[in-house]
Amino acid sequence: MPEIKVPGLLTLGGLVAGLLAGLALSGTDALEPVVAVAGPVGALWLQGLQMTILPLVAGMLFTGIVETASAASAGKIARRTIAFIVGSLALSSLIGAGVMTTLIALFNPPNGLTPPPASATPQAVPGIGDFFEAILPTNVVSAAADGAMLPVIIFVAVFAVASTRLADAPRQQLALVFEGIAGAMMVVIGWVLKLAPVGVFALGLSLTASSGLDAIGTLAQYIVLVASCGLVILLLAYPLAAIAARKPIGAFARAVLPAQVVAISTQSSLASLPAMLAASRELRVRTATAEFVLPIAVTLFRATSPAMNVAVAIYAAHIAGVELSAGALAAGVVVAFITTFGSASVPGTITFILNIAPVAAAMGVPLWPLGILVAVEMLPDIMRTVGNVTMDVAVTGAVDTGTFGDATEVEPERETVH
Repeated sequence: MPEIKVPGLLTLGGLVAGLLAGLALSGTDALEPVVAVAGPVGALWLQGLQMTILPLVAGMLFTGIVETASAASAGKIARRTIAFIVGSLALSSLIGAGVMTTLIALFNPPNGLTPPPASATPQAVPGIGDFFEAILPTNVVSAAADGAMLPVIIFVAVFAVASTRLADAPRQQLALVFEGIAGAMMVVIGWVLKLAPVGVFALGLSLTASSGLDAIGTLAQYIVLVASCGLVILLLAYPLAAIAARKPIGAFARAVLPAQVVAISTQSSLASLPAMLAASRELRVRTATAEFVLPIAVTLFRATSPAMNVAVAIYAAHIAGVELSAGALAAGVVVAFITTFGSASVPGTITFILNIAPVAAAMGVPLWPLGILVAVEMLPDIMRTVGNVTMDVAVTGAVDTGTFGDATEVEPERETVH
């Protein structure tokens, strides 16, 4: 995949400047002409993001599912690893929906903020019957043209799984096509995100001009509530280590702490890999298991992503004043789970768009809140990385114990990494 650099600090600065400008202009004669310009600029930037979503998701999802199936065919340890990953991601998606719905009910953040001018209108919110009817598309081209995200994602997932049954030559040709689509769209979305400081400034100005200080309070609550969903997933790693990996919680906490510190400082699971290997060694996990499982986990396993992605979509629905039905929540849970497999090795800001926009679209939630929330994603992203790293180490211990028995019986000298 091409390397994409996202101006994260500049984007955050653009948001702050836009919010302050909107507050400063509120109640003045200059407000209306400024918003008349800023509104379309912000909407145009959002449309630039939206046009990349469907082909990018299709390319990344196909590639991710094929890589997952390939990893699962590598033997007993690989199959056990993939089973833990799939089960954990499905549970994460359900937990995210439940936790965020509960937190919104408890803390009641401001809702129904006035959208920026010219923002796209949301799709109809699906009911539970609509959810089941939409799972399989009768015409995938028509579904894609209508922006029906759930049936398109289901189709791409089934198509990707089916491609793994083909002979080597056609399978590799298909994989190259989808890899090329994903790579090209990554370049396009990289271009769009380079304009994020301007787009976010325009959206922030329009939002505070219409909603005032409520907009700033909403962003602060968003960071806390979404990070709380990630914290729940992180905390689940400790009982997983105790029950499935048979590691004392205290020993696991001490072993994984250095990896968590690296994760906080780098915001990168890949950069935390050496520290995760050291944590596994301290927990007396077999070296062969750790060196096999952890690279797979870093590549394919984003434990916090489904929970935090569906949580963001639910929060976006709340601040946009969209009432979510059971069908909308079900669609969000399913799409959050599936799209996680297409987020490997993607920068955090692009992951935000790649994973959350399809979830929001499937739930009938407008996308304009995401254009503003993306500017503060670097803060919840710290919790994403720490939670992912902690779960990676816990799952590695669980795979080792489940495959070979009680890993604490391994001789320490056999666990030295040379």
